[in-house]
This record gives sequence, structure tokens and C-alpha cells, in this order.
Amino acid sequence: MGSFAKNQWYAAAWLSELTDAPLARRILDEPVVLFRTPEGTVSALLDRCPHRLVPLSMGTVTGRGLQCGYHGMTFGGNGRCVHIPGQDTIPPQAQVPSYPIEERYGIAWIWMGEADQADRALLPDIPYHDDPDWERIDGGYQHHPSNYLNIVENLMDPAHTTFVHKQTIGNPAAADTPVTMERTDEHIVAYKWLKNSPPSQMDVKIKDFGDEKVDRGIFFYFIIPSTSRVDVITMPAGLEPTEENYNKGLRNNSYKFLTPESETSTHFFWMHLRNYKVGDKAWSERMRGVFEQTFLEDRDIEMAMQSWQNEVGVRQFVGLEIDRAPTIALRMIGKMVKDEKAERETAVA
Repeated sequence: MGSFAKNQWYAAAWLSELTDAPLARRILDEPVVLFRTPEGTVSALLDRCPHRLVPLSMGTVTGRGLQCGYHGMTFGGNGRCVHIPGQDTIPPQAQVPSYPIEERYGIAWIWMGEADQADRALLPDIPYHDDPDWERIDGGYQHHPSNYLNIVENLMDPAHTTFVHKQTIGNPAAADTPVTMERTDEHIVAYKWLKNSPPSQMDVKIKDFGDEKVDRGIFFYFIIPSTSRVDVITMPAGLEPTEENYNKGLRNNSYKFLTPESETSTHFFWMHLRNYKVGDKAWSERMRGVFEQTFLEDRDIEMAMQSWQNEVGVRQFVGLEIDRAPTIALRMIGKMVKDEKAERETAVA
């Protein structure tokens, strides 16, 4: 796929990353600079001064806005120049494109498409984010040198956990359990249940199950085009599968927000919510390490795939039954990109 869906919200940065200095980040293959305005809100501009094209991220944030590090031109959060040292007249061309930003869930979300189409209703929904009965780990970020569609496929693939994540979240007993797939217009989910089985290696580190058997479900949701939620449920065997019963056992909701950097690299933001060991910060730090290791295991696979894809120019040579959900997810993204392109061409015509 040679382009991205732009009329969507993408994670640009954790709010904690935005201090008193500008932050440079390439998003959807465009250079962006993020900074806090004097009013305290987050703004995003094209990272290029209109004078000599120096990256604005090389400048500083002042009481007036973002000051270019070359000649001191200063730009407000809307991209318009508000000050030029040594002259009173500000040319009308002294401005840079700005991008809509929304702050939610501790993240600065950016809209790279048509600003008048930026719809807050399209922001991701994260249940239990502020629930006092759930513990949250956030601030997670990794840089993955792979096309984000490879990561989408990985996140829609329950089968790979047994083989890639043997030391973390994998469960050998699940290797031959079939995957079920469902979809709507907005998302797709691939899932499997391992009924009346031993708990996973991770589960037994959380709780002593003794000889108790469990029903363990793992649901891989993908909300088009860039949000993943993996819902892992370990509950007493035989309970009816309802939201209430899910929360009676151990439950993990792991979110990943994928932001394409380029055609061959991706910003990988992650957040985790759990309904056990609430308030246990030591456990949270331990889990943070486990998840970082897990995602690095994925990154190694993605890097290897990207290397061969670059060399042979093909994504894969053979399809498997387990490819059904990832393939549909990629088709849905492709349709979104195609529809956007058609809409732009219609507007220009």
C-alpha cells in the first residue's frame, strides 16, 4: 500500500514527552514538530520554517510560541508567525501548516488529513482507563523499523504467541486451538478460547491456581486503521462468557496505537490495563519489563519480514487459514485509503 489513511486520529506523543522543548516526530511520512503553547495546550506544525526551511524542532519554545533556531522567527500554535526580530511587518507567507490535536488518555492525538473533517467522535475508546478497580501502565513506546501493516497482521494473529512468545505470554496448549473471526464496519476481532485447561505461565505468576482448571480467552481486536486491543481473560472453568464474569477472573487489556512513520517504520505506543494487583507498583514495573520484552520479540520478527519484503518486493508467497483475520483487516484499511483518495479527487474535479 503506497499511502496512509489521513482522515483519522493517530497517537503523536505521550503528553509526558512534551516538556519545555519542541519534539520532532515524522508521522505518515511528514515531518511534524509538537510543542506546548504559552497557554499550555499542545500544538503540532509542519517541522519546516518557511524562511530557509530549517526544522523548527531545532528551535526553542518561548513565551510567544515556537522560535526558529536560525533567525528567531516565532510561530503560534496555529502556525502563523507572530514575531520576526528586526522588523515590524510580517509577510502573509510567514506561516506553516498546523494539524488538529486532541489530548486524551495521556496522549496527544494528531489528525493529518483535512482539518475540517477532524471528528473527536473517532478518537479511540478505552474502557476502564480511569476505573479505580483497574491498574494502568502507560507511557510505553518503541520504534519498529517495519511497515505498520506487518504489525497489524501480527496483532491480529493469536497463533503466533505460542511460538514467538515462549518466555512471556505464550501457552503451548493453545497451539492447535482454532481461531474464530468476526467483523463490523469499524473493527475486526480474532479470538480463541482454551476451555478447561491449565493456566498460562503468566497466570501462575499472578495467582496460585493449584489444580484448578480455567477457561482462557484471548481476543485480538483491531479498530481500523491503527488501534489494537488484546483482551486476555482467565476465569474459572465453566462460567458463562459475559463481561461481568470476565472481570471475576484475571483480565488484561493491552492497547497498541500504531502510527506509521514511513513506509518501512512505525511508532509503536502501548498501554496496559489490568483488574488485579491494583496499586502494586512493583508488579507494574515487572509487567512493564515483560511487555517490553514481548513487543521486542515481535519487533525482531517484523524487522526480519521487512528486510525480505524490501529484497523480493512481495509480502508473502503462500496464505494460511490463520491469515483470514489479518487479510480482512488489511483490506479494510486499503478500502479506507482508496475511499479517501476518491474523495480528494472528486473535490478537486
